[in-house]
Amino acid sequence: MLFAVMCTDKLGCFETRMAVRPEHLVYLKKYESHIKICGPLSNHDGKSCGSLIIIDMENQSAVEQFAQNDPYAKAGVFESVIIRPFRMIGYEGKMLET
Repeated sequence: MLFAVMCTDKLGCFETRMAVRPEHLVYLKKYESHIKICGPLSNHDGKSCGSLIIIDMENQSAVEQFAQNDPYAKAGVFESVIIRPFRMIGYEGKMLET
């Protein structure tokens, strides 16, 4: 089942985010067979201010555990993490459902 993991950084955490980034990327690599889309969200200045991950996991509990163990979460980068079931109806310019 697909889930959207939407994370918003705390104000002033950009330097912490950058310091933890290598560990975060190693963590994501462990889940790459589950990750459909991932990347940083940017503010108006082009600096990272959060993350978006679309992930395929068996249930919300598994996604919550994944999110809690993210090095960014453990380092206190995130102000909030929202996890919602996600249904993809379009991808790469094609509608999958009509």
